[in-house]
Amino acid sequence: MNIASPQPRPGVSAPRIGVLGSYGGFNFGDESILTCVLSNLRARRPQARLVVFSRNAEHTRTHHRDADEVVDWEGVTRSHVQDALSGLDLLVLGGGGILYDGEARRYLRLVRAAQERGVRTFAYAVGAGPLREADDREAVRAVLARMDDVVVRDEESRLVLEEVGVEREITVTADPALLLPSEPFTDRMLADEGLPTGSRLVGMSVREPGRAAENLDEGGYHALLADVADFLVRRLDAHVVFLPMERHDVRHAHAVLSHMSAPDKGRILHGIYSPGQLLGFMRHLDLAVGMRLHFVVFAALSGLPVLPLPYSGKVFDFARRIGAPALVGVAREQAGLLLAEVDRLWDEYPQRRAVLQSRVRELRALAEETGARCGALLDDLEGAAGAPYTEPEQSRVRASEVRPLSA
Repeated sequence: MNIASPQPRPGVSAPRIGVLGSYGGFNFGDESILTCVLSNLRARRPQARLVVFSRNAEHTRTHHRDADEVVDWEGVTRSHVQDALSGLDLLVLGGGGILYDGEARRYLRLVRAAQERGVRTFAYAVGAGPLREADDREAVRAVLARMDDVVVRDEESRLVLEEVGVEREITVTADPALLLPSEPFTDRMLADEGLPTGSRLVGMSVREPGRAAENLDEGGYHALLADVADFLVRRLDAHVVFLPMERHDVRHAHAVLSHMSAPDKGRILHGIYSPGQLLGFMRHLDLAVGMRLHFVVFAALSGLPVLPLPYSGKVFDFARRIGAPALVGVAREQAGLLLAEVDRLWDEYPQRRAVLQSRVRELRALAEETGARCGALLDDLEGAAGAPYTEPEQSRVRASEVRPLSA
């Protein structure tokens, strides 16, 4: 990222910036986002003190050297977190898909606490939905109305927030992980994974059913992906490599392997890697088929022919934005259609490559815009140093209109 790094004016102390999200090593996508958010903030404010609110502080301390301080926010006393919030100048929420049922109110409780302490707040290309539960919808309406700026990563999220009743300007950019720098994944690392060099490799991504993938038929989609994997083994004389983007993915990758007629041509990546190394691994692949959003993001960044398997709106939205084919849903009865789409993707990709590369460049520029907006808020914060905090006009809410967040 080529970002000018403004120096603090004399008399203006370096800001203390908090970053709150689903961090702590649970998901490669979230860790990629944290890497990019911290890098952007560090580039814009080298002297800033960056404080990460993590679900596993030890993991974050070990893997994110740009963080000056890491605060546990789960399983600790309320005063512990509130003390950390009180010392901030800015709290950055996100990015990633954190505004959804059962989780939104938990994150927004901390954002509300920061706002009550006069801390400026910024939503950094967050994802939203599904939001059906009343407590989460109320939390989203109340807290986002008071944020200094709200940026979402896709159109799907903006529509979800509008449906919930958020009445304010919402800017759509792109996923922060699009700015992740690649790190080397060597031939020796391939050998350690039992993968041959000089052979075609196809990457696959699976995920577990759950709140974010409510309509997945577990047995059906395992068998479907096994059919696809076997087809690619035969069609391309390839090895199929499963990339676990989250620890639960390993079990589901094993389940797909168990349905394959050629399981000896399948592997599950088992090493411990950084997000940048996983992105580097993608450059060894010839084709990618997968469900996880950030698997698809990494494939697009690597210039791979990629077939997303949308289990939710966020994956479908990203597939549309990169011009990739995307089926609606993941069901066994779609096997014939899916195999035909994979075959067409492989044959037509030389003609599609330029379109993908152009669209990825556009999305990366949009991802940069999120950082620029956050930088503008920091400029405003520093310009108002010493002046009392007032909320921006578009986000000002009368106290009588704000109801307490539910526990």
